[in-house]
Amino acid sequence: MSGQPLNLEGDLVELTRAICDIESVSGNEKELADAIESALAKYSHLEVIRDGDAIIARTNFGHATRVVIAGHIDTVPVAGNLPVKLLPMEREQVLWGRGTVDMKAGVAVQLKLAATLDKTNTDVTWIFYDHEEVDASLNGLGRIARNRPDLLDASFAVLCEPSYSQVEGGCNGTMRADIITRGLKAHSARAWMGKNAVHAAADILNRLETYETAEVEVDGLVYRESLNAVVIKGGIATNVIPDECTVTVNYRFAPSKSAAEAEAHIREVFEGHEVVITDSAEGARPGLDLPEAAAFVAATGSVPRPKYGWTDVARFSALGIPAVNFGPGDPNKAHSDDENVPVSQIFACEAALRTWLTAS
Repeated sequence: MSGQPLNLEGDLVELTRAICDIESVSGNEKELADAIESALAKYSHLEVIRDGDAIIARTNFGHATRVVIAGHIDTVPVAGNLPVKLLPMEREQVLWGRGTVDMKAGVAVQLKLAATLDKTNTDVTWIFYDHEEVDASLNGLGRIARNRPDLLDASFAVLCEPSYSQVEGGCNGTMRADIITRGLKAHSARAWMGKNAVHAAADILNRLETYETAEVEVDGLVYRESLNAVVIKGGIATNVIPDECTVTVNYRFAPSKSAAEAEAHIREVFEGHEVVITDSAEGARPGLDLPEAAAFVAATGSVPRPKYGWTDVARFSALGIPAVNFGPGDPNKAHSDDENVPVSQIFACEAALRTWLTAS
């Protein structure tokens, strides 16, 4: 499909397939961004704006209210799972391949609705942004917030992240930290002359092994926390006692905690060790008691669930804009080699958003 113009008014599954087959691993979004910009520019009811490899299309119908519906166009690296395939499963057809779940099926829904809804009950800002799957400092939505905060002005936001086409409220925060042990180099034939920093890291791993994860209720939804080692680095050569070892941990914390509270918890867990915080992003409370969110839940007929992974609803929350996750796909399949989305969920997401945006 790469190189062909996107057909935004055709079959939704084929549109999903087309944008998935344009490989857009983080940092390589330009081709897909170009295709999206070109396709949306044909519609007179949309004002199309570009910021880097993020495309913004918005209506200006003159309504008193405006909503943002956003999705990222980048993916994690491909793992032999492109081009995508339409496959029969036990109960229904699925679209299999990189990006189908996270989150190009949701982006396809956005594109079709942006093109075909030339009358809505509110003005809509559609955002297709880059660099979500990498360091938070590179995030395209964050860049828009810095460069053009007016483009994010809205009373409510929907992020089309995978959520089984059901409402998932808020999201956990995330923090990465390096836990460092230090020793003394020596020749491994005279190990007693040194101090092995890798061996000292056993205490860090033991603490993680016995760590009890918390379940925290926030605004009626229960968020499950986690703290895990994700990378270990140490060693110089096979005949040298290592003098340094770093265990990188990732803490996913409930949205009721601030980044400062999360950092304090990490330092408490690893008391006695050197701790360096390398990256953090606070979560977002679900905010489902707010009128805009409650109206969306009612319109979609959803039973809200908590979002365990960090998503950009947190960015909207920080701006004072209530936001929810609502998109096709099982979030547990995101980033997996067998990433796949049920076709029925793509259509269900499109139908629910269309109903919400056109209800009188």
